[in-house]
Amino acid sequence: MTGLSTTNLTSLKKIYSGKVRDLYEIDDKRMLMIATDRLSAFDVILDDPIPAKGQILTAISNFWFDKLKEVVPNHLTGDQPEDVVAAADLPQVEGRAVVAKRLKAVPIEAVVRGYLAGSGWKEYRQSGSVCGIALPAGLKEADKLPEPIFTPSTKAAVGDHDENISFAQCEAIVGAELAAKVRDTAILLYQTAAEYAATRGIIICDTKFEFGLDENGTLTLMDEALTPDSSRFWPADSYQPGSNRRPSTSSSSATGWRPRAGTSRPGPGRAAGRAREDRRQVPRGAGEAGRLKPRACRNPPAMAAPQPGPPAAGPSPAASLEHRPALRLLSTAMS
Repeated sequence: MTGLSTTNLTSLKKIYSGKVRDLYEIDDKRMLMIATDRLSAFDVILDDPIPAKGQILTAISNFWFDKLKEVVPNHLTGDQPEDVVAAADLPQVEGRAVVAKRLKAVPIEAVVRGYLAGSGWKEYRQSGSVCGIALPAGLKEADKLPEPIFTPSTKAAVGDHDENISFAQCEAIVGAELAAKVRDTAILLYQTAAEYAATRGIIICDTKFEFGLDENGTLTLMDEALTPDSSRFWPADSYQPGSNRRPSTSSSSATGWRPRAGTSRPGPGRAAGRAREDRRQVPRGAGEAGRLKPRACRNPPAMAAPQPGPPAAGPSPAASLEHRPALRLLSTAMS
């Protein structure tokens, strides 16, 4: 199976190509959002696409958009993507696209952390705080936080890097009232999703939401929701604070080779040309850690419990999600 790296619709005008999604103009109120199979990690687009990744991301997002619609409106219009493109473009659309409202994007990324991991753990070790939020002393990596915290970041262009910011900096960017609304909504979304995921044996360590404002100024959830690209999931049955050796699903889990290979996350402001140079360093097959089963696209996810089974055979230890409990859970949940 070949992954879809880019799209080239003939029936609509492309208006933007992001790290993973391509956007096409339908009219002044709607756009078509297509999730490609591109893999972005450390804010760099990697060379090798992951077949069916776009369908999986779309199905998972649609599940959560529906599950969380009572908390906040989302960008879905209810229109079918297949109805807005020509027949020749259907292979690039089916199962991986949505018709979305055109919104005014809120220029921050709304990150919520329920556990201490990733860049949050790194910052805590250095300062005892995360994004200006003081945390109790003596926490270990992967510890559950006393309560979820809102740790916003900048929204960088492709090739540049998102940077963690304090809430005061967030207020300076979007205004105090909107910053508070985004914070409170993001935390409520996280809590609602985390409570549900816990009933399915999944820990949502942290996640990132993106919001926009509609023509009436209503805060609206957009882009994606609680996918492996925007979130860190752990299987509850193997959760162990104080260790970074646990199954995980996130975009970075597919590129965990980076630090071991002697490369590191590039600094902020790196030019796109250098980012392209970085992505050529990715070993062939490294991205296969995020490979998703095509059959998982057939139905909306039910977040079912994982089924036991031996590691999948393949050309590399990371050739399939099957051998990672958390990843197997997410993929089989939708079968």
